[in-house]
Amino acid sequence: MSIKLVAIDIDGTLINDQRQITPQTVAAINEATKRDVRIVLCTGRPMTGVKAYVNQLGLADSANEYVIWYNGALAQATDGTVLAHYTVDFDDYIDFESYCRKQDVSSIIETSDYIYTPNQDINPYTVYESNLVSMPLRYRSMDQLNHMRDSITIGKAMMTDEKEKIDAALANMPQELSDRFRVVRSEDFYLELINKQTSKGVALSALTDKLNLTADNVMAIGNAQNDESMIEFAGTGVAMANSIPHTLQMADVVTENDNNHDGVAEAIEKYVLNA
Repeated sequence: MSIKLVAIDIDGTLINDQRQITPQTVAAINEATKRDVRIVLCTGRPMTGVKAYVNQLGLADSANEYVIWYNGALAQATDGTVLAHYTVDFDDYIDFESYCRKQDVSSIIETSDYIYTPNQDINPYTVYESNLVSMPLRYRSMDQLNHMRDSITIGKAMMTDEKEKIDAALANMPQELSDRFRVVRSEDFYLELINKQTSKGVALSALTDKLNLTADNVMAIGNAQNDESMIEFAGTGVAMANSIPHTLQMADVVTENDNNHDGVAEAIEKYVLNA
């Protein structure tokens, strides 16, 4: 069956290391949309970190164009209409943050408006995340956050720290705690926890049903662990050449080019435009 929807991760996939969508990739996506192929950005970012790319691709402010963000915790049309929203329970976050402190690992939560960290000594990985997703960063103590609990909605919680510290914290995490979340590693220095009921693949499956499509009509392109659920769901699961080893192994196909050399354009041209 022909591909009618292309789900694309952003970091390490759609954009290059300068955080840009290159002209060749923009051209391939624009040609696909002209042929009534839906382009759905599927990302761990919040919407603030997606808007510029949605605008660049001409997908903004539409009831018929969609974005999946926070690794599947929220799916919405680009006009703001929410299709699905899976949040992190605040009590579960309290236990997660307590574990992070025991492991001496920095952490954050991301809401629709702000990134909050309970770590007064803010590390560069936390600052990097704020800059990456264009979301303001605020320090709040756990007591302050607890007082705010009824007014904030947690899209995801994250560990943001050195690779070795996150490796150890992940290896030592009690099963009882990890079972409350879906745990994904998006970068060596990021560990993300979202509502266990969802993932990029779950959200993409729900959107596919809404559009009366099947998995065979879907191509998903990504490069990391948090992309694997959508790559597995899609009839054509594509790993970028720069993907982590496990993603390379489980994908249906691997691009010859990486995110710095129009790997997304390569996949769209081969499996959508010239199929």
